[in-house]
Amino acid sequence: MILCDTNVIIEALKKNPIVIREIEEIGLERIAVSVVTVMELYYGALNKAELKKIKRHLSSILIFQIDERISVTATGLIERYAKSHRLQIPDALIAATSINRDLQLYTGNKKDFVYIEKISLWSL
Repeated sequence: MILCDTNVIIEALKKNPIVIREIEEIGLERIAVSVVTVMELYYGALNKAELKKIKRHLSSILIFQIDERISVTATGLIERYAKSHRLQIPDALIAATSINRDLQLYTGNKKDFVYIEKISLWSL
């Protein structure tokens, strides 16, 4: 199972051929997202038609909810990296999901996560 960052799902929705090929190699049944990604996608939808499209695409993907372990880990990541690396709350929650679920994180923004200990980033 691979956890996809929001930017990966955005690129997939834009039909980016590189991202589509990588997701096909991973296998759609092995793709998951954090509920934070779902919220970011819903928030960024331009209109109700786009929101409907996003919901349709997410319907076949496993969505991990935030639980106490993820919250505690994310809080620790913010404490450790917010000032030194400008770690944002959504990225901390996504990283904490990856760490706590023992999943590689597939992101187009490795610089946002590479400094985090215990995180495994996906690369083909």
